[in-house]
Amino acid sequence: MLNLNVNNETGTLKVVVLGTAKSNGGVPKIEDCYDPKSVEHIIAGTYPKEEDMILEMDAVEKVLKKYNVEVYRPKIIENYNQIFSRDIAFVIEDKFIKANILPDRDQEIEAISHVINKINPQNIIKLPEECHVEGGDVMPWNDYIFVGTYSGEDYSDYITARTNMDAVIALQELFPEKTVKSFELRKDNTNPKENALHLDCCFQPIGKNKAILHKNGFLVEKEYEWLVNFFGKENIFEISKEEMYNMNSNIFSISENVIISEKNFTRLNTWLRENGFIVEEVPYTEIAKQEGLLRCSTMPLIRE
Repeated sequence: MLNLNVNNETGTLKVVVLGTAKSNGGVPKIEDCYDPKSVEHIIAGTYPKEEDMILEMDAVEKVLKKYNVEVYRPKIIENYNQIFSRDIAFVIEDKFIKANILPDRDQEIEAISHVINKINPQNIIKLPEECHVEGGDVMPWNDYIFVGTYSGEDYSDYITARTNMDAVIALQELFPEKTVKSFELRKDNTNPKENALHLDCCFQPIGKNKAILHKNGFLVEKEYEWLVNFFGKENIFEISKEEMYNMNSNIFSISENVIISEKNFTRLNTWLRENGFIVEEVPYTEIAKQEGLLRCSTMPLIRE
């Protein structure tokens, strides 16, 4: 049995699901894409190749194993994108919460049934149908759960709007002793530089009290200011629009001291090391072309 335990983003990682790039399905049709960045690369002829993405994910698995993390991988579904395991479910405390994601992606949860079977069924929760939520928008942070959302009346017009207010309310009911704090994100179907697909595309807490942040990802300035005040300006690494586009906030913490980061994030990685972090650099530029990076492709199940 897996005794789930996740209370924040940086507790020492023990067990994780890492997605897979095997049998990825090749280059999708533009009309089948879920985000503007993939479309951009299809048009440019630079959409990532399966063999390159497999190598990138293997590099991550190697780092995880170096730190004695138990790594589960999904069963392979032929010709299907299973890289972003963060989207399909997430763990808070000892609860495994299935996300209501884009209907086309239902098979992804079945591909990790060998993991789900090890979880106490009483701790598996499926939110009501009207709750839209993806794991990239949900961040447990001790007494808080930070949630990225979009509550505009044009929600259904945005393929990039993944988490709604119904889900925020449902999470508050599930975890009454925590404070669920939601943040309105900037959405754009066509311009990836103006689109925060998930909360982890413009914000991520690291260490004990620090955070990576991008102001323009937030629709409401005072919500952004709340985060600045919460962590303290001196503890924040503010990323540029270009760095957000390249997914600099989407790194992944193995512990309070160790972070897996993309090797081209020079400015960020330098700052992290200056602030006492051990930075494990991996190549991840090909996977990033699908508007997801290290946090998106991991689903932590147990953190100490």
